[in-house]
Amino acid sequence: MIPTSDDGKRAYDLDRAYVFHSWSAQAALDPMVIAGGSGTLVWDHDGNEFLDFSSQLVNVNIGHQHPAVRDAIKAQADVLTTVAPAHANLARGEAARRILDRAGSGFGKVFFTNGGADANENAIRMARLYTGRDKVLSTYRSYHGNTGAAVVATGDWRRVPNEYARGHVHFFGPFSYRSEFWSDSVAQEGERALHHLRRVIQSEGASSIAAILIETIPGTAGVLVPPPGYLAGVRALADEFGIVLIFDEVMAGFGRTGDWFAFQSLADENGDIVVPDLITFAKGVNSGYVPVGGVVISPSIAAAFDDSVFPGGLTYSGHPLAMASIVGALDAMESEGIVANAKRVGADVIGPGLRALQAKHPSIIGEVRGLGVFWALDLVADPETREPVAPAVIAALKKSLLSLGLLPFFADNRLHVVPPCVVTDDEVAKALDIYDRAFSSL
Repeated sequence: MIPTSDDGKRAYDLDRAYVFHSWSAQAALDPMVIAGGSGTLVWDHDGNEFLDFSSQLVNVNIGHQHPAVRDAIKAQADVLTTVAPAHANLARGEAARRILDRAGSGFGKVFFTNGGADANENAIRMARLYTGRDKVLSTYRSYHGNTGAAVVATGDWRRVPNEYARGHVHFFGPFSYRSEFWSDSVAQEGERALHHLRRVIQSEGASSIAAILIETIPGTAGVLVPPPGYLAGVRALADEFGIVLIFDEVMAGFGRTGDWFAFQSLADENGDIVVPDLITFAKGVNSGYVPVGGVVISPSIAAAFDDSVFPGGLTYSGHPLAMASIVGALDAMESEGIVANAKRVGADVIGPGLRALQAKHPSIIGEVRGLGVFWALDLVADPETREPVAPAVIAALKKSLLSLGLLPFFADNRLHVVPPCVVTDDEVAKALDIYDRAFSSL
């Protein structure tokens, strides 16, 4: 809907006249104009408020306009606004130390990038150089970014028009609700998915494979929490065949799952976690306030470049304003218990609330899955066949949610429930009521 206020109309008109949008047929666009935000709320120039249960692109983990992050950026701007990556800078060192403190003892260095896609590009490059091999294995249900290798590592439809990078092979990861393996239990799904991966490795030639790149919890593909034991099985296969294991935590990291990293949320019954060789991150590390990403590197891979040049770099790697925003965000998330809030609200409020919503609307909500503030509803036309709902149903649901004051996140037939980590119980209750009313309107 075109805004009526002067500023809103001007923003809309300028956008339609001059801005070229991603993943879109340009003539059909009707963008929503956002004027401001605070916490879990955004609003337009006409004064209409919306609960942001999209976190924009599932990245505003600390919420909109958090004062600690804004102040950190402002303070850094007064000292040094930019610096070449070859120089040392206090903000960069402090940001790297904080990230490594939260990643744990299995890591030694951080390489900073401008976002998640180039984080995956550089992780792939490190794995290839470290192993002397070429192929990269990734799942069909995945999204890794829109750059040369990252988009080809991606499994969804966006890969197909962009397949220019070499050496990429795809496999199916576990997804019990829509199993590719005819599994009849979560445990069996994990076992069969691991057998499938082993056969892909063997068939491709293990000695040709540099890396297995997987989202710890695939996000855009549907918040696919892996079965117990699956990540441990992938780690074992990587070790057996000398393959670098990369966890893409661009969407799932920094509080989204209720821990600093998603792999920490997936500890087994003994509390043991599966540690990858490389972690890619972006989005939640500073809630997207300034573009940034990076690769968290194990000591062995970092050491491989002690005397060999790493042939990669970015003009804005470790940009001071981005580094300051990381320091401000991570310190505030720690001191204010924001990650703990995400864990609690997911377990106590969002999860139970979404399951109650499913019980009330069983003909359209096929499955509820997730943890922390990272959830998805799999929407179906038939709960028996699990046939996905038609795009027209998604369009009607989106229109209804917006009219009721909630900004949603949809991907294919799924409604993703992904508020900022600072979301309150009352805000979740309000959102659940809006979801209920929207589903009832269908």
